[in-house]
Amino acid sequence: MNKPIVIGVVLVATLGLGAQLALSDDDHEGKADGWGKILQHTPDVAGVHNARYVTECSSCHMAYPPGLLPARSWEKIMSGLGDHFGDNAELDAQTTAILTRYLVDNSADKSDYRRSRQIMRSLMQEAAPLRISEVPYIRDKHNEIPQRLIKGNTRVGSLGNCSACHQNAQQGSFREAEIRIPGYGRWQD
Repeated sequence: MNKPIVIGVVLVATLGLGAQLALSDDDHEGKADGWGKILQHTPDVAGVHNARYVTECSSCHMAYPPGLLPARSWEKIMSGLGDHFGDNAELDAQTTAILTRYLVDNSADKSDYRRSRQIMRSLMQEAAPLRISEVPYIRDKHNEIPQRLIKGNTRVGSLGNCSACHQNAQQGSFREAEIRIPGYGRWQD
């Protein structure tokens, strides 16, 4: 090959790769590898990395990534397990202390993850929401989705059922490209 053709091929390949990068993730929330490819399942909050937390909490609901709420919320939730949203979820004192420490240490206000920082910016200074669905950032991210696809969908039911639509929620990935609403399919806004 002569030099002008090689330069042209390299230029076209580079422009094509840049366009692929720009178009491959509609919400620009992924991270790129060294070749510009958007990596799938890149967490945007810290994933759940505590087996005891998963065992104790996911028997009733998804073990929410701690980076979805501030420490003050987790402290309130864990101190009220006797009436945990209408259920008795009490644990022994040692387990409660261990899980509270895990949740607080990995909470949104102690996280460097982008989405956790956005969650904290959406909250009033002393706000301590007890439900994920009470976080303004999370409500705002879901405001375009018709209620029939959430509350009216028996396989979803509420914004608190993250894993119904977010395929990799427990791993901390809430990327738009990974959303699949049961009975509807891929969601794009």
